[in-house]
Amino acid sequence: MSSKNQFAALSAPKGVPDYVPPESGTFYHVRETMVQQAHLSGFQHIELPIFEETALFARGVGESTDVVSKEMYTFADRGDRSVTLRPEGTAGVMRAVIQHHLDRGQLPVKLNYAGPFFRYERPQAGRYRQLQQVGVEAIGVDDPALDAEIIALADRTYRALGLTGFRLELTSLGDRNCRPAYREKLQDFLFKLDLDEETKRRAEINPLRVLDDKRPEMQEALADAPLMLDHLDGECRAHFETVTGLLDDMGVPYEINPRMVRGLDYYTKTCFEFVHDGLGAQSGIGGGGRYDGLMQQLGGQDLSGIGYGLGEDRAVLAMEAEGITVEDAEKRVDVFGVAMGADAKRRMALIINDLRRAGISADMSFGDRGLKGAMKGANRAGAKVALVLGDQELAAGTVAVKDLVAHEQHDAEMEKAVDAVRRLLAD
Repeated sequence: MSSKNQFAALSAPKGVPDYVPPESGTFYHVRETMVQQAHLSGFQHIELPIFEETALFARGVGESTDVVSKEMYTFADRGDRSVTLRPEGTAGVMRAVIQHHLDRGQLPVKLNYAGPFFRYERPQAGRYRQLQQVGVEAIGVDDPALDAEIIALADRTYRALGLTGFRLELTSLGDRNCRPAYREKLQDFLFKLDLDEETKRRAEINPLRVLDDKRPEMQEALADAPLMLDHLDGECRAHFETVTGLLDDMGVPYEINPRMVRGLDYYTKTCFEFVHDGLGAQSGIGGGGRYDGLMQQLGGQDLSGIGYGLGEDRAVLAMEAEGITVEDAEKRVDVFGVAMGADAKRRMALIINDLRRAGISADMSFGDRGLKGAMKGANRAGAKVALVLGDQELAAGTVAVKDLVAHEQHDAEMEKAVDAVRRLLAD
């Protein structure tokens, strides 16, 4: 057996997407745009661990959720401690806020995170086992104006990506004061239905989750189920009406969806989801809500919070569905150097290094390609300027500066190559 056939080719784990050039340029643009919009609203970066103690998610997310009961990547480490790859961001942010006493300073604490999250789901378009999200959390203040700010920020973020084919769905899930009475009404309704054992167990633990059952027969059975939005107390209703009023004032369009149920147990009051119908079954592209009581549940103060998680993967798919392309997504550098011969290559390497020191993105050809092949490399790199250096230029102490946009060329002194390039890029 030949050595090249000795090992089978490896591929990424099932349900874990790779983003490679040129598609990775769009993915990077999505993340940068989402993070930039968060920073424009005063959110500061927080870097979270990839894995946490399993108890954090069991307590914070809710044991009745599919995330905890079916989808977490949980394992024992070498110290026989149960740890879990993070399935979502809010619980980890709240743990960090409590641990590092961030809640003892100015409130609200406004934090932004980005990165991969892990859920063992059945892979399909837009549903991955390693999903990428950008999220924000504003912790410490129960103010409907903050709810409206968070929702408007998410709306503005999607529009900054050029997306228009999405809609915002909005509801209120009440709070610890009015939800218990509603819970009883909903359970009374559910227990009169012919439920399978798993659904019956879910109705006992968290009846709201039953409303999220997508099976057609269950949706039909739930048609007359009582809705939380009809059973809000005065305080929660006033909170929700203030949120919707502020969104109206800011020109953020929305639809009231009284049947919305988020997949995590900690949500209270304002709850929202952004939906893009161009994505088929996996139409949710981001969402969030308020989570009063979560901090206390995790051992901290009884402070409220609100946040969202925006799916980077879903946003990329939504942009594809709308035909949105990212300008210069395939561009690697502004300047590409082409050197013919060993002496020219050494001199070109110094010029390229000087360009990079000056903050100008630059690369050069390597190997022994001829001028024609090297210039193809410049085009593939998306360069606006090519620098060409051969024996003739070396003898004259110059470098040929090619404007690849205007298709013009002039010579510049080697020592002034950076200035020549800077002027050309500024035009």
